[in-house]
Amino acid sequence: MRTMQNLPYEWLIGLRYTRAGKRSSRNSFISFISLISVAGIALGVAALIVVLSVMNGFEKKVTERMLSVVAHIEIFDARGSMPDWQAKAQEARRNPQVRGTAPFVETQGMLVNEDVMKPAVVRGVLPAMEGQVSDVARQMKQGSFDALQPGSSTIVLGSALAQALGLSVGDSVTLLTAAPAPAGQGGVTSTGTSSGNGTGIMPKPHAFRVAGIFEAGHFQFDSTLAFVSLEDGERLADVPAPSGLRLRLADIYAAPRVAVELKQGMTGDLYMRDWSQVNAIWFAAVQSQKHMMFIILAMIIAVAAFNLVSTLVMTVRDKQAEVAILRTLGASPGSIMKIFMVQGTLVGLLGTLIGIGLGVVVALNVDVIVPAIEHVFGVHFLDKDIYFIGEMPSELEWSDVAQIGGVAVLLAFVATLYPSWSAARLAPAEALRYE
Repeated sequence: MRTMQNLPYEWLIGLRYTRAGKRSSRNSFISFISLISVAGIALGVAALIVVLSVMNGFEKKVTERMLSVVAHIEIFDARGSMPDWQAKAQEARRNPQVRGTAPFVETQGMLVNEDVMKPAVVRGVLPAMEGQVSDVARQMKQGSFDALQPGSSTIVLGSALAQALGLSVGDSVTLLTAAPAPAGQGGVTSTGTSSGNGTGIMPKPHAFRVAGIFEAGHFQFDSTLAFVSLEDGERLADVPAPSGLRLRLADIYAAPRVAVELKQGMTGDLYMRDWSQVNAIWFAAVQSQKHMMFIILAMIIAVAAFNLVSTLVMTVRDKQAEVAILRTLGASPGSIMKIFMVQGTLVGLLGTLIGIGLGVVVALNVDVIVPAIEHVFGVHFLDKDIYFIGEMPSELEWSDVAQIGGVAVLLAFVATLYPSWSAARLAPAEALRYE
């Protein structure tokens, strides 16, 4: 109580004005409008916190699953293959950020099982080294990744790809790759027309046995990616050596910088590609969506905050006699402004704190709340065929909470300026004339 008494009188009066008045129905109505303003700000703040947390969680979850298959950095040789990949791997490991290296070769083809045909990206790897740069061996649902031995003609498929083809471990599958048409035989040219002079291409079949099925949890890879041994990959791609190296780093966000360092420090005509370049469009789209959602939901907070304008204007009209008395007692226009600015800012602060509390609780429990809603209403919010993942993730970042809270309080403060200024301009004699 003593602390309250030590506050400036502007604060004391402003605090009293925020409490519900009981003298008239007008006071009660003003207090009701204030509660609506508080609720509007709270809901806007909570919605913004939850939405940004879900988008952060979505980005983090997809990135984690993506990088369980995608290398942090890929190194290619301008010659088209890298016969000295062991030496290049040793050079790359000199960088302290590099934690693992593995050779690879990549090609594309069509997997065929009976009358079903699916496109696939086929990656040739060394099973003994692949664990240094990806988590595929730990993501096996059936079979063994180590079965990809040289000359074994075995293949490991993504779970969605295997399901689409109707395959399980031990089944046979045909892989069609593009090959030049033999001399004197017709093929298909690059424009899609038939060629009878052997200058086109034709599909070349390769028989494989399914040795395993993996599930990365990222639909794009589970539905398109297949692994074979490095030797089989070289045969499919018709290259004498691996296409390049795949690297894993200690800090994934250092990949662009490390790629530049490796380019400068390694010998040969090499091309570096980091994971952010491989998926640049996707990450740019996510960031753009986050910024747009922040702007849209901040406008909702602004609408709720500017409800304070009408609330304070009504309060000024209701309290004009008291304002006039304060002015006759020597209160300056600046002091009158402070009274109503305190009142409006406290309403905005209260709404912001309630919204932060509500938003944080929901954001931290999205993994419980969303499945419960899906179960009750029989709906599913995320189709993994579209969104890559099937569950609603959430990643609360306190920097977002602080930013959202600051914006909400600032908007509430701005909303107090005009009503407070109009109260300071009241003429005491005019205000008391009809009292």
